[in-house]
Amino acid sequence: MTMPLYVQGAWFAGALLFIFGLKGMSSPASARRGIVIAGYGMLIAIAATFLIPGLQNLGLMALALIIGGAAAWISGQKVKMTDMPQMVAIYNGMGGGAAAAIAAVEFAKGDAHGVATTVLAVVGALIGAVSFTGSCVAWAKLQGVLKKAYRLPAQNAVNVILALVSIGLGAAMVVLAPARPELIYGFFIVALVLGLIVTLPIGGADMPVVISLFNAFTGLAVGFEGYVLGNPALIIAGIVVGAAGTLLTQLMAKAMNRPISNILFTPMTGGAASGEAISGTMKEVGAIDAAAMMRYASKVIIIPGYGMAVAHAQHKVWEMTSILEEAGVEVKFAIHPVAGRMPGHMNVLLAEAGVPYDKIFDLEEINGEFAQADVALVIGANDVVNPTARTDKSSPIYGMPILNADMAQSVIVIKRGKGTGYSGVENALFYTDNCRMLYGDAQPMAGEIIQHLKAMG
Repeated sequence: MTMPLYVQGAWFAGALLFIFGLKGMSSPASARRGIVIAGYGMLIAIAATFLIPGLQNLGLMALALIIGGAAAWISGQKVKMTDMPQMVAIYNGMGGGAAAAIAAVEFAKGDAHGVATTVLAVVGALIGAVSFTGSCVAWAKLQGVLKKAYRLPAQNAVNVILALVSIGLGAAMVVLAPARPELIYGFFIVALVLGLIVTLPIGGADMPVVISLFNAFTGLAVGFEGYVLGNPALIIAGIVVGAAGTLLTQLMAKAMNRPISNILFTPMTGGAASGEAISGTMKEVGAIDAAAMMRYASKVIIIPGYGMAVAHAQHKVWEMTSILEEAGVEVKFAIHPVAGRMPGHMNVLLAEAGVPYDKIFDLEEINGEFAQADVALVIGANDVVNPTARTDKSSPIYGMPILNADMAQSVIVIKRGKGTGYSGVENALFYTDNCRMLYGDAQPMAGEIIQHLKAMG
């Protein structure tokens, strides 16, 4: 069916708005505007779809939009900032599932398609289904529904077998098109199980990369299915998101110094990890001494981690920062690329607390400044400040770029306990002569520091 020019034009306009919106999301300062622009693009694309002549099931389409829109609006209003990673994961999974569902409908209809179109439909269905179940597992892990990683015996062999079976079934669907229902069912079942089995062994340390990878999968799946439907908005938006997600995944994997293949097939599960023995002892400090160290410093660099997110401490941290700055202390924030549970997690939390963007720096921008800092304050971060990554070749995190917190004159670590990070590696920073441990949840500890800072005047 040839689409009217006005429908194609509206789809193209929507796709352009997606691109401009994605461009805006590249910076925290313009991210909100970018989301709004992309939202208008989606609105135009949806409205144009309803104008297609002869379109059926308009009532069901409207009902689906109302139910989905209401669910998204309500959940978006209620979600906590600390729960944003799991919301991103599940919404991403819904996109992959939608792409797979589009392909399933096309296969079930049995309409004649060219070989190339059928191949793209099968590929889109495969990666969309994998993204759907994989993202659901990621959500369950981040939400705490799945408390640990589950690894099958001969896990990698199972992964390879499932992948080969799904590819084989997909190839059969192309050769035997239109495919029989049992072949379609078998293909989707295997693809869904593949996403589930691949993601279950992956631990929290690798989850930011996994979320980014599935985001790329979803974008590519949507782009391929857009080609099947002849929808330029889906093609352009899907391929742009897929390309951006792929680049982000590569950057995240580089930040961990772990190839993507290792993340998928040799994941850090958070269990016992090898590494050289660490000498020395952890030295505790009180809130009043921590406050004095920062109050009379010239420069303080704050390193937030997931512990800050869990404690909802970002507002207290910003209040503490404001008091220090009023006393003449220079304060900056250092963000590691994989801090938190998704790309940009710490940036979002700090922005929500009102921290200006010009005070937030990434690893490459600020690492050279730690040597001139009087105090490095680590709040709930662990692996991303572990100097073992530089020195211990037997360590699982060896070679991972880290924030040079240990090079500051003094280091204060706010931490709930003496446990290791998600990688399972003991942190050598905690045992250095210039490091002091302030045990407790980040929010009450920051509150105590604020009280002492106010008393110091």
